[in-house]
Amino acid sequence: MTGPLRWDIFCQVIDNHGDIGVCWRLAAELGARGHCVRLWVDDASALAWMAPQGAAGVQVLPWPSTAPPDGPGDVVVEAFGCEIAPQFIAAIAHHTCANGQKPLWINLEYLSAEGYVERCHRLPSPLMNGPGKGLTRWFFYPGFTPQTGGLLRERDLAARQAAFDRQAWRARHGIAPDELAVSLFCYEPPALPQLLAQLHARGDARLLVTPGRAQAAVLYQIGLQPACNKREQLFISYLEACPQPAFDEMLWASDLNLVRGEDSLVRALWAGQPLVWQIYPQHDDAHHAKLAAFMDWLQAPASLRRWHALWNGLEAAPALPSLDSATLAEWRACVQAARARLLAQPDLLTLLIGFVNEKS
Repeated sequence: MTGPLRWDIFCQVIDNHGDIGVCWRLAAELGARGHCVRLWVDDASALAWMAPQGAAGVQVLPWPSTAPPDGPGDVVVEAFGCEIAPQFIAAIAHHTCANGQKPLWINLEYLSAEGYVERCHRLPSPLMNGPGKGLTRWFFYPGFTPQTGGLLRERDLAARQAAFDRQAWRARHGIAPDELAVSLFCYEPPALPQLLAQLHARGDARLLVTPGRAQAAVLYQIGLQPACNKREQLFISYLEACPQPAFDEMLWASDLNLVRGEDSLVRALWAGQPLVWQIYPQHDDAHHAKLAAFMDWLQAPASLRRWHALWNGLEAAPALPSLDSATLAEWRACVQAARARLLAQPDLLTLLIGFVNEKS
């Protein structure tokens, strides 16, 4: 397939906003590159604040039980293991695109640095029965190495970062030049009390708390009402939900980004500031190996590995290692070296479009 394509992207929101965040970024960037996208989602409410202006070329539609009258698009993307309705699958099997071929069906998988990603990326999965019998679904794995599907990165990201006035952003948000600005986007990290204690003891910290579970966790720990408060020498700003570009700017302006899930991890890597990742916890502790693999790829120093182990509850200690200037400088160098490796690789959408053209 050459030229602009018609894409159907399917997204089911589980219990957080990471899935819809990734799918929206993918859809919006496809639209920016001239493609037409239908984003089928079972709960689009988060887009009201995540992407209030919408995006050119992107149509957001409720989760379908049947295929639309004009049939599936040229490419069907099933994100993160969601299950398309059998009627839509049947339409994929019986539809012929303008180029005389069947729609290309792609399963966009979760992000991981584990070894299986390189082995499973681009593998076919033939359907042997059901409404899609005879079709092939292709696995596409995001990742951190050239042997994977890469990471989402907009074409204008570098220009946006270059034009960003970090000091002006901090001044607008009441952050003094010498304050340590720490952004907090988390679940309920076991070491949150230790973080609050350390920042309080410093006397020069500003905690930027995102809405939702992060705010609830902080309020539970310190008993404050949702406002911009001062607890002795710990300043806490409770932020409102914001569009994705504004979230990026917060990461760029902060001195340390405590992030969760996959979408914000990628954005924190592009920010190039010190980061700590709270991985989504799994009941069978499978996230332990996933976190270790990311630490290895990141080439994280011992202090950063220790912080991740404590922040994610893999280890316990009465206090977190100090966030002194030397430690943060070491972490920043680590993240920026990782970002440089990633920038030398093609972005996910470029690789995905190349894969579509190859298989079509």
